[in-house]
Parts: sequence; C-alpha cells; structure tokens
Amino acid sequence: MEVQDAIFILTLLNIAVTFMFCILILRTLENQMSTTNTTLAALQAQVQQNTTIENSAVTLIQGLAAQIAQAGTDPAALAALTANLNQSATALAAAITANTPSAPPANPPAAQ
Repeated sequence: MEVQDAIFILTLLNIAVTFMFCILILRTLENQMSTTNTTLAALQAQVQQNTTIENSAVTLIQGLAAQIAQAGTDPAALAALTANLNQSATALAAAITANTPSAPPANPPAAQ
C-alpha cells in the first residue's frame, strides 16, 4: 500500500466518523425538539384552560351584578340572593379544597 492510498483511506474514515457524529447530533436535536413540542402542547392546553376559567369568572361576576341589581332594595330578594351566594361559596370552597394538592412538608426527611 502506498502512502497516497493510506492518506485516502484515512480521509474517508475521517469523513465517515464526522458523518456519524453529525447523525448523532441530529438525533439528539430531534429528541430535544420532541420534548420541547410536548412541553409546548402542555403549555398551550394550560393557557386555554386558564382562559376558559377566566371567562367563566367574568360571566359569574356579570351575572352576580345583574342579580344584585334585580334584587334592588327588596329585603326578601336580598336575603334569597345572600343564601344562594353562601351556598355557592360553600360548594366552591369544597371544590377548591378537594382539587388542591397538599403542600409538601416544610423540611423533608434527610435521605440516609
């Protein structure tokens, strides 16, 4: 084997190794993009959920304002509205409590 042939073979090997390294980098980037896409989809879903909840809160407040205006100064209507609001507040508090995860311990036990 001549020196030129050896240099040519080494050059081809270098190109092959570089190509394989590029493929490895591309696969790593592909995995990172997949993770990023999953995270983005979750974020988009959360934004949509928050928007829906905020719109529901606006509707609730507008409805409450209309009920107060409708009750005017009628003591019976105001008492009924107060009872309705208390019942709703109790149900809302129970739902929030039931769906709120408990806080983690302040000082987690040390690993042994």
